[in-house]
Amino acid sequence: MDIAPPQDSGEMTLTYRDAAECDVEVLVALIESAYRGDSSRGGWTTEADILEGQRTDPQGVLEVISAPGSRLMAVERDGEVVACCQLEHRGDAAYFGMFAVRPGLQGAGLGRRIIAEAERSVRETWGVTRMHMTVISVRQDLIAWYERRGYRRTGRMTPFPYGDERFGIPQREDLAFELLVKDLV
Repeated sequence: MDIAPPQDSGEMTLTYRDAAECDVEVLVALIESAYRGDSSRGGWTTEADILEGQRTDPQGVLEVISAPGSRLMAVERDGEVVACCQLEHRGDAAYFGMFAVRPGLQGAGLGRRIIAEAERSVRETWGVTRMHMTVISVRQDLIAWYERRGYRRTGRMTPFPYGDERFGIPQREDLAFELLVKDLV
């Protein structure tokens, strides 16, 4: 699916499309601004207190865009990319990741609309019945947000890749990824 019709909930019309190679620079900047550094503190999804360094890089974003069974959904408002998320087909499930909303737009319901569109899209496009994601387990506020959207904690943990600076520089010793799941039926 390349382009979804715009959605309008009164104040903000959004357009959803598959990201292309020409979007990589803009998407890296968006993802970094939502999670790392001082700019991320303008929103509530910041990881700046638990991780320094990069969240992603151009190669990582390009890999998501170009991998078979993978999409990076770009979300535009007035022709400008304001959010994105990774969707990857994994059998009867889809993986949701690399979710970023411009910090100044966080907290206004945009994320809720985007995740609903992502769920609709993977059901329609791939016929999947579940969505999976991993969240850093110490991010209780973020996990609670996903739980309010119907995701449930599984208790299944994956170690954080300490020593691999492509994922950031940990500021704590207790980081791990927890698998969250949601049935899409």
